[in-house]
Amino acid sequence: MTPLPPSFYARPALVVARELLGTLLVVRDAQGVRRVGRIVETEAYIGEHDLACHAAKGLTARTEVMFGPAGRAYVYFIYGMHCCFNVVTDEPGVGAAVLIRAVEPVEGLEAEVRTDGPGRLCKALGLTLTHNRMELETDALHLLPGEAVAESRVERGPRIGVDYAGEWAQKPFRLWVGDSQHVSRRPAPRARKRP
Repeated sequence: MTPLPPSFYARPALVVARELLGTLLVVRDAQGVRRVGRIVETEAYIGEHDLACHAAKGLTARTEVMFGPAGRAYVYFIYGMHCCFNVVTDEPGVGAAVLIRAVEPVEGLEAEVRTDGPGRLCKALGLTLTHNRMELETDALHLLPGEAVAESRVERGPRIGVDYAGEWAQKPFRLWVGDSQHVSRRPAPRARKRP
């Protein structure tokens, strides 16, 4: 199977975030061990004007990769303990990416390993800072077409952990497969109103 081409990523982040659901994230380590996860949850970060997006701080050594070209990995370290894996999207200069929040184990992962959350999936798949800026068509790191996810199975809601971004925190830029058991966090049920 042929990896997704750079043109797949060279579209707006919200479009790519939706299209990534159901695709296969493939990581091969230095020993040749292949680990594969089906993407079941994403978050779109749409550019410098999106206050939840790292690119909102402008072009820096850390964010430079986000400004293109599309089809590269953006991996960063958070809380001094976790890596987060993103795919760079959109036109060069936009500063957009899609965070992969959760995958469903497909190959090379133990049944009990957790992949529900960006840090957990990076640990399980072996994604590290060495993958930052890597093109997404290499043998070591690529995405493959998977099974299409029907629109009726897709849910949308606010992104997680971006409360600092004001009104941008509430944008429904988080997408997930509603019936997946591997989603990182389900929205809290709304409190019932009493008559």
